[in-house]
Amino acid sequence: MKLTYIMTYLALALAATAFADEAVVLDYQGKPATAATIAQNKAFAVDLNWQDVTAFENAKKGLIAPFDQNTADLMRNDYLFINQTMPDSINPSLYRQATLNMAAEGLYQVREGVYQVRGADLSNMTLIRSDNGWIVLDVLLTREAAKASLEFALANMPEGGEAPVVAMIYSHSHGDHFGGSRGVTDLFPDIDIYAPVGMTEEVISENLLAGNAMSRRTVYQYGSGLQAHPHGIVDAALGKALSEGSIDYALPTQLFNQQQRQESHTIDGVELIALDVPGAEAPAETVLYFPAMKMLWTAELTFHGMHNIYTLRGAKVRDALAWSKYINEMLVFWGDEAETLIASHSSPIWGGQNIRDFLTLQRDNYGFVHNQAMRLANNGVVIQDIGEALEALVPATIKQSWATNGYHGSYSHNAKAVYNRYLGYFDMNPANLNPLPTLPEALKYVEYMGGSHHILKRAQQDYTAGEYRFVSTVLNHLVTAEPGNIAARELLADSYEQLGYQAETAGWRNIYLTGALELREGIQHTALKPPSKDVMAELTFAELFDLLAVRVDSNEAEEIGFVNFNVIDPSNGVITYVELSNANLNNIVVAEARPAQATLTISSKNFVDFMIGERGITGLIFSGDASVDGNPLAILKVLSTLVEPDPYFAIVPSQ
Repeated sequence: MKLTYIMTYLALALAATAFADEAVVLDYQGKPATAATIAQNKAFAVDLNWQDVTAFENAKKGLIAPFDQNTADLMRNDYLFINQTMPDSINPSLYRQATLNMAAEGLYQVREGVYQVRGADLSNMTLIRSDNGWIVLDVLLTREAAKASLEFALANMPEGGEAPVVAMIYSHSHGDHFGGSRGVTDLFPDIDIYAPVGMTEEVISENLLAGNAMSRRTVYQYGSGLQAHPHGIVDAALGKALSEGSIDYALPTQLFNQQQRQESHTIDGVELIALDVPGAEAPAETVLYFPAMKMLWTAELTFHGMHNIYTLRGAKVRDALAWSKYINEMLVFWGDEAETLIASHSSPIWGGQNIRDFLTLQRDNYGFVHNQAMRLANNGVVIQDIGEALEALVPATIKQSWATNGYHGSYSHNAKAVYNRYLGYFDMNPANLNPLPTLPEALKYVEYMGGSHHILKRAQQDYTAGEYRFVSTVLNHLVTAEPGNIAARELLADSYEQLGYQAETAGWRNIYLTGALELREGIQHTALKPPSKDVMAELTFAELFDLLAVRVDSNEAEEIGFVNFNVIDPSNGVITYVELSNANLNNIVVAEARPAQATLTISSKNFVDFMIGERGITGLIFSGDASVDGNPLAILKVLSTLVEPDPYFAIVPSQ
């Protein structure tokens, strides 16, 4: 039965970065920066505010204990080149961000009773002293990193290191904030777990239907096939790098903001105010204010850089206007009294005026992107042009702040995201309404431009002149039309590489360099991390069959014709009616079983065991954990139409 692919299919439900670095091309070093790239990066550096080193001072402040070799910090050894001379092959601003993220190196005291582990993973782990122990805010990406970080923190804590963890809080529904949950519960079981309202629903639903495509695209955005060196991956923007290990999800026991957007809670003697901020950085997210400590936790609505309105791996476009308004709420509600600001990424900010200045810039940056993108769109600027048009409008006050630079999200692709949210992909130009598919279009381009020899000659001239963007556009058509044209592949790879070296945004760099790598070396079979059964077990049958529906081969389904059956979950009595008709798989939850060719009785837990290959359907029936009334062929016919997605489909043209 073709169901084991669901494990790959769900990987992106847990984290945008759910991959293992097992398939890195060994000894792949890339090529040097060209004279044009060196000149471009030097020119880029001129306008940067190098005099402002406040973020580095904040990053060093309060260090209690640097990491030792028993912690999750081992991944940082690959990035030791960052603290050396700035390479020609790295955008100066990105290099500065990479250096800043390298400064995170252990356990820090934020204020009395508040500590952070920074640098062990993409995100921060925060510990707050409570009456009887510790409250942990966000638990990193993997079980291994969370457990090692927590043990390290408690062993080096200047106060209460012997006290237990009594509660943990998830800020939002992205994997690098809950994936290490079992690393905490392994050490301290039966603790209270707090989360935003809707957390579990968003964990199991966000990005599922496009999971395989997102998984493959994630390899490009996060550079999982690249090595860490001056011609490869240099930083992850939000933090230094990603931990390796298992991603889990311990279910919340308490939810914030079920009744009101702003609620007061007391957790083991610690008073906090939870503000619900959904639909901006994450579908489910909460920020917290601690009145007694005058401390604001902004979750991931802020970090020392600009975030994604559209994440390049693929996800629903985020609401930049809501994002700006949420930050404005924090500024108005607590800006006049907050003395400390902490977040899920980056170092803290201390001092009321510094916090107000930081929040104001963050608010205005997301508001600027939204409002100016729509102003441009309302004046006829099309989606292809709007990114560059908006970049030209960024005011000096924002440009001079490191904390608004495009390390994770760029002004270019964020402006396009705003356009797309309101107006979609089509710019109303009739030429773009129904263009030819990629391959026939490429063939016509090559024909119109006089053939591959002429194109290569012109492209080489433009490459020498540093015109990498148009060279990449033209040669992509040529390589699509002639994937075996080695000279074209090599020059296209060279062009992508130089664009990567010039990119300030970490995702842009990784995408360009991964494209170059795969043009030269072929598709990298970077292994996906399977999701935990914690998440699988929370999927309803309706959700499971929605996932199956996008894997139905319509040609095979058309030959089968009409099939229907019921699925009864005896653990909760829920009945799901499934119907295959017109080559499309539908399902609906019903009050009573409908007349059908068969009825399958099985719990979702046992069905998940079957799906991931732990138990066979025959064994489930013989053990009494499943039963089929009617014609079992009805169910088998539907399963026979399922096809496994290709986790390694080509992104750049393959030979």
